[in-house]
Amino acid sequence: MRITGRTDLNAVKQKGLKKLLCDKVRIAVGFATCGIATGADEIFKTLSKSLVNAKERVSLKKVGCIGYCKEEPIITVRFPGKPILLFPRVSPEKAAKLAEGVLAGKISPEGALCRIDSWDHVITKISYGDGFGEIPRYEDIPFFKYQRKLILRNAGIIDPEDIEEYIAVGGYSALIKALTEMTPSEIIDEVKKSGLRGRGGAGFPTGLKWEITAQEKVETKYLICNADEGDPGAYMNRNEMESDPHSLIEGMIIGGYAIGAREGIIYIRAEYPLAVKRIEKALEEARKYGFLGERILNTSFSFDIRIVKGAGAFVCGEETALIASIEGETGRPRPRPPFPAEKGLWGKPTCINNVETWCNIPLIIAKGGDWFSQIGTSGNSGTKVFSLVGEVDRVGLVEVPLGTTLRTIIFDIGNGSPEGTKVKAVQIGGPSGGCVPAKLFDTPVDYESLKSAGSIMGSGGMVVMSEKTSMVETARYFLTFTSDESCGKCTPCREGLKHMLNILERIIAGRGTREDIKTLEELALTIKATSLCGLGQTAPNPVLTTLRYFREEYERKIKR
Repeated sequence: MRITGRTDLNAVKQKGLKKLLCDKVRIAVGFATCGIATGADEIFKTLSKSLVNAKERVSLKKVGCIGYCKEEPIITVRFPGKPILLFPRVSPEKAAKLAEGVLAGKISPEGALCRIDSWDHVITKISYGDGFGEIPRYEDIPFFKYQRKLILRNAGIIDPEDIEEYIAVGGYSALIKALTEMTPSEIIDEVKKSGLRGRGGAGFPTGLKWEITAQEKVETKYLICNADEGDPGAYMNRNEMESDPHSLIEGMIIGGYAIGAREGIIYIRAEYPLAVKRIEKALEEARKYGFLGERILNTSFSFDIRIVKGAGAFVCGEETALIASIEGETGRPRPRPPFPAEKGLWGKPTCINNVETWCNIPLIIAKGGDWFSQIGTSGNSGTKVFSLVGEVDRVGLVEVPLGTTLRTIIFDIGNGSPEGTKVKAVQIGGPSGGCVPAKLFDTPVDYESLKSAGSIMGSGGMVVMSEKTSMVETARYFLTFTSDESCGKCTPCREGLKHMLNILERIIAGRGTREDIKTLEELALTIKATSLCGLGQTAPNPVLTTLRYFREEYERKIKR
């Protein structure tokens, strides 16, 4: 069905709602990469076999990840008129028993983690049902209690391979508003009003970047989604694409209309096969329903998106290196200016934002820039998704308003370190981020506060370390990664990081001197100041912050 306006969209929305609020029992298996890694595939096969003769009574679906990775594999069960029940750590035996209960027309709430009476999909809110009062509510579970889900608003609830379910929760209504009620400049004004800053790490104002690209008076412009997430321990973008791919696509189409581009590219690493598969399926569906292609919604605007797979080089997360990779060249950065917004892909003005940035756009258009700007803090509006990993009890994807303290994320949501050990520090912002000590955990998570602490927002990796962790060896681990990933184009990064690594190896081996610490620090500052791109400019951060906050650990190794 080709959608041409709100009447068509509402008709599809009703079809989607019949799937989410169906008159059958709906069983949904969390089927993102994290769920599959812990056995979701076997769970799904068990349920399929057990329910093979019950298709008239049971709807079995694959959904994305709800974020609570510690409790995977997770399945949800909903009887008509009843809340969604969330069952954690499901084994094939437990799945078979749940299927037996469903076939018998009842289900034991024993083992359920929580119930979902209603869900705020932000653009719309759906009441799923009442009952099971003895089971805790979703919002009472500590892992979920302190979160506010905008980007992850549909993750774990809808089928990411069914466009009708995305439309059922308000999907593509923002696109219709943008194309039929707003001019491109009005869209850019709304994004500027929202205060959205790029979620890829640098925090550049998104609306301003769009405006610069839009002002370029040329016929051909490009729009790129940077989905080359390469930080160790980070998987926010992967889950966003696996769980809600249409949100990204809708944001990019709106962006294309606003800046005057006809072509968008999603640059995604080949190591994310499920995300690639779901994006491909979503693109196919979007074309089928008329959201991509010629004369979208019967307007004069035409736009399409294609996928380019990256080979996994960390440096290709840098804009100009990414562009070089798309052009078929070696993924290496180039000096700026000119910036990609002025001269990017094939020499044409190019707007690049990452996955999470694009996923915010439909919400800003649907709800307004003023609404978005009220979330978070002044100058840091909206939410941020973090992958909370390492030595923390409740591992998972966490979405909180910017300005939330590290303490809330690590202790209230993450429950601190497992096995009673003390949390020592958290490394934020990927391998180029800094290590923030526990004494600074009241620091609000925003771009400026993290920079003051010596770290960066990055794309959202957050690795928790306990008192058992050696901070010197932590610095070596991240420096080894960035040294290996250096493209070698500029001398400070290519040679400087290797030299820093040699000094660190010497210190860890007990052969270091006090002069080595001084040299390490001077070298780190020089590399930051003279490297060509963000990789070299930030790679010394783990060394600098561990020297700043844990210098005694370096000195102890020298005293041996």
